[in-house]
Amino acid sequence: MLTTQQRAQQQAVIQALGVQPQIDPQQECDRREQYLCDYLQKSGGRALVLGISGGVDSLVAGLMAQRAVARLRAAGGQAQFIALRLPYGRQHDEDDARQALAFIQPDRSLTVDIKPATDAVVTQLTQADWSFPASERDFIIGNIKARQRMLVQYACAASENGLVLGSDHAAEALMGYFTKYGDGAADIMPLSGLTKTQVRALAAAYGAPGNLINKVPTADLESGRPLLPDEQAFGVSYQDIDAFLTGHQVPAEVFAIIMRHYSASAHKRQLPAHP
Repeated sequence: MLTTQQRAQQQAVIQALGVQPQIDPQQECDRREQYLCDYLQKSGGRALVLGISGGVDSLVAGLMAQRAVARLRAAGGQAQFIALRLPYGRQHDEDDARQALAFIQPDRSLTVDIKPATDAVVTQLTQADWSFPASERDFIIGNIKARQRMLVQYACAASENGLVLGSDHAAEALMGYFTKYGDGAADIMPLSGLTKTQVRALAAAYGAPGNLINKVPTADLESGRPLLPDEQAFGVSYQDIDAFLTGHQVPAEVFAIIMRHYSASAHKRQLPAHP
């Protein structure tokens, strides 16, 4: 049982992340699609760009984006959705990414292998006599991969006067489970404020394939631990995280793990520090 002070901390986090305990999935899809449509129109942009990984998060964000640009075109505007596949060499769950793209049916789709660029950075650092701590090497290179992916997305967006979308949601924001200036860098986060359960509910409302909706979530950034489940990295389950975010009681040990991640990753959710 959490103390009164812990419950107050929990409520403060929920409010900060903008989580609603209950949503209507269909209404939420419609509201967020319209937001993307209006934001793109007001910005003067002509494209939305998003990397599609094969997970449910980018699937839902991609579906929103494709429908948003369709709305804008129906109103007489010019807009397109550009979906990018950004594997590091061979993607272990490539079939899922291809299935997601087939379901989204983006206006344009492009595959860019980030392995040569990522490996070049590592090689240049090594040649400059920089050494990675052995225990952190795979993790650090994983972050380089995430930043390379965002670099490609912004390059494509710039060439089409577009905006980059991210697929982070409240559960990932809570745990700090994103790379600073990598997948955490985007112009719009259309899934902001949603729990993982709610993201899956939106995917179901879109009629997405069940295997993609219920796929085990993974960032798949570490070559030494391919397809490492998010929950294994967290030390708690998405069920626990979503219970916390929707105001339910959680075991004290779960609360402690979540708050430790939340506190340690505070810098990721803020603008750069300054004096």
